[in-house]
Amino acid sequence: MPKVDPRFHLERTNNIKNMAYAKRLDSISRDWMREAGKYNYTYNFDWLGVPIIQFPNDIVALQELVMSYEPDIIIETGIARGGSVILSASLLALLDLRESLLAKTAFKQKRKVIGIDIDIREHTHLAIQNEPLAPYIELVEGSSISKKVISYVKKISKNFSRPLILLDSSHVRGHVLAELEGFHGMVPVGGFILVYDTSIEWDDNAMWQDREWGPGNSPRTAILEFLKSHPNFNVRKDFSDKLKVSVCPEGLIQRVS
Repeated sequence: MPKVDPRFHLERTNNIKNMAYAKRLDSISRDWMREAGKYNYTYNFDWLGVPIIQFPNDIVALQELVMSYEPDIIIETGIARGGSVILSASLLALLDLRESLLAKTAFKQKRKVIGIDIDIREHTHLAIQNEPLAPYIELVEGSSISKKVISYVKKISKNFSRPLILLDSSHVRGHVLAELEGFHGMVPVGGFILVYDTSIEWDDNAMWQDREWGPGNSPRTAILEFLKSHPNFNVRKDFSDKLKVSVCPEGLIQRVS
């Protein structure tokens, strides 16, 4: 990765540290997210022409994470309309391209995305099949917490050493906790799991009255439960401190030992 001017890096680091305590900015950001949610704001964006259903801030943040960590496989649960796995594939393809250009060798696909969903719709299959990056993507239809699916994913991943786990399927605490328990063993020291929709924990109960999940029963509560028995993982709070407008505040956890 290119070197960052140390003075600029220090200034940015200090900005993020200060933002961690910016309570009014937190409040304004969450108010904005709630208001934007009334208009299904996240449905307004595409990645390579396919709906991605994410905040632009989170898309940029994932790009930063992938470019800095350089995973060789991304395992993603919950793929909706396909834009998210295409984003992951495009970022891994970019890593492959950069490596080939730096080495002055022919381009070679080295990396892979596994997308898991209990119900992959025909339009999602078609969107991915018609995407030139499709060779990067393998879709697995089934529950992301089933022993069969987890075992299959682990088998596929044996030839890869730097997995990145993205959890964005059911947001019920028990489901997310089961995903964390199922996949965390694949993460090497220094590796990451990114849990989406932790923002639910800071929402009003009324926002989720027609859903199984809500404040107190969310991905955020799953992370807190997981960390009690897995002290070798820490929350990377700086990841969301700089975003503020994000569906995954305090949702990035890193294995530290």
